[in-house]
Amino acid sequence: MINLTAIIKSHPGKEEELKQLLLSLVSASRQEAACLQYNLHQAADEQNVFIFHEIWESAEKLKEHNDTPHLKVFLSASETLLSEPIKVYITNQLA
Repeated sequence: MINLTAIIKSHPGKEEELKQLLLSLVSASRQEAACLQYNLHQAADEQNVFIFHEIWESAEKLKEHNDTPHLKVFLSASETLLSEPIKVYITNQLA
């Protein structure tokens, strides 16, 4: 299994627009057979910060996800909404 956390920050005033794109991404990604978890969170104290917690069957399946049309559409559509590059962490669950 591959655990992934992604941190995504929008420009001020672009939170809602980015959130709608992210929710569309959630819907499409959860339909992928290799997707075991795809949860989206919004920081309570910073409304422009969104955090994904994802679990994928394998590194190969995550790579396939990264090549899907819905992820490519999201990356293109969100480019002007992001205040900084997306931070992605592949993690090892400790407990």
